[in-house]
Amino acid sequence: MIDAAVAAIRAGEPVIVPTDTVYGLATSPHRAEDVRRLYRLKGREDAQPTAIVASDLAVLFECIPELHRRSREIVSALLPGPYTLVLENPARRFPWLCGTTPEAIGVRVPRLGGPAADVLARVGTMAATSANLSGGVDPRRLADVPQELRAGVAAEVDGGELPGLPSTVLDVTGREPIVVREGAVPAAEALERLAAAGIAR
Repeated sequence: MIDAAVAAIRAGEPVIVPTDTVYGLATSPHRAEDVRRLYRLKGREDAQPTAIVASDLAVLFECIPELHRRSREIVSALLPGPYTLVLENPARRFPWLCGTTPEAIGVRVPRLGGPAADVLARVGTMAATSANLSGGVDPRRLADVPQELRAGVAAEVDGGELPGLPSTVLDVTGREPIVVREGAVPAAEALERLAAAGIAR
């Protein structure tokens, strides 16, 4: 199960994997054609952004080495955790993940256990979005993933029942953080942590 998922992600094929929040549809983030294949399977518009998910902060910083000091401080204050952070993307890396705003990129470093941790540790990074059809319910169990998606992936990893709420999304590209989506944890908690660290607000 894990070996098949790792091999598929490395080959740029779509897989279904558990995360710390919901089941995700994932692939390699490094090739535009692989991400477009994932989008077609999900029924997602190319203009929509997708986060890059990294196994740890060091891997994330290797992927986007130009991150400004403030962005690195925000990332270090909140991640690993159930957040998606929209950061400045000075070199416009991974433009196929950025939708209509190549100057910004969404990043995740989840706190994982079990098979999900094994998969991400071995691949290092993946592009991941909720394993639902566009606009559908976020799946908390593998059985909740639509059959159309399950039939179209190269591998599945069953991580049991998950919390079922997607990550909380914060846009930190400006002077003040913007709450894009309330999710697994209240955005106010993140804002309080940033304020306590003297980073924002």
